[in-house]
Amino acid sequence: MAKHLSVIKRHHQSLVRRERNQQIKSRVKTLIKKVRSAVEPKDRDNASAQLREVNRIMDKAVSRGVLKHKTASRKLSRLARRVHLLKVES
Repeated sequence: MAKHLSVIKRHHQSLVRRERNQQIKSRVKTLIKKVRSAVEPKDRDNASAQLREVNRIMDKAVSRGVLKHKTASRKLSRLARRVHLLKVES
């Protein structure tokens, strides 16, 4: 075990941040699955609402440094394209 107080503190901080980052990533993944499940039965309104929620949560994750901005943009773009195709079809 480390002897220096600063090392102990940094280790504790890293554990707290790791847990928080895992929670945020899990929430993003769950919301992405909700959008995809709304797209399957072609539920436009629900899919659009879920997409807005994913956008909000991903932006927060990017600002907190949990996700990289290009990764979030790519995932959001793919989801938005699926939702948009629903609107075009009907």
